[in-house]
Amino acid sequence: MAKWTAKHEAPEPLEGPVVATVTGGTILWFALFLVQLPFYGWFADRGQLWWVWTCAAGGFLGLIGIWYVRGRDAALARHAEAAAQAERDGQAERDGQAEQDGQAGQAEQAGQAERDGQA
Repeated sequence: MAKWTAKHEAPEPLEGPVVATVTGGTILWFALFLVQLPFYGWFADRGQLWWVWTCAAGGFLGLIGIWYVRGRDAALARHAEAAAQAERDGQAERDGQAEQDGQAGQAEQAGQAERDGQA
């Protein structure tokens, strides 16, 4: 049986307002929990308390999600800053090397001119 190979590369992941999305979802779960609390007895009489507790669990898991995505965004920002700093350092190093090469070339030309003048 032949091994399957992809016909094209996978697309880049979509990035969006992840923290805002997770925060909005968490607020929605807590709002649903609070809206259902006055009807706790109604849900209990019908054996449907899982509706109430599902919303509570969604809210609390959302708090964990907010913590996670905020940390992820901070890590991505640190990585981007480190990459930008490395690029700046590399550019400065290249500029410094070019300047040293230029100074060495000028000194060599001056030495050559001096030798030509003595001859």
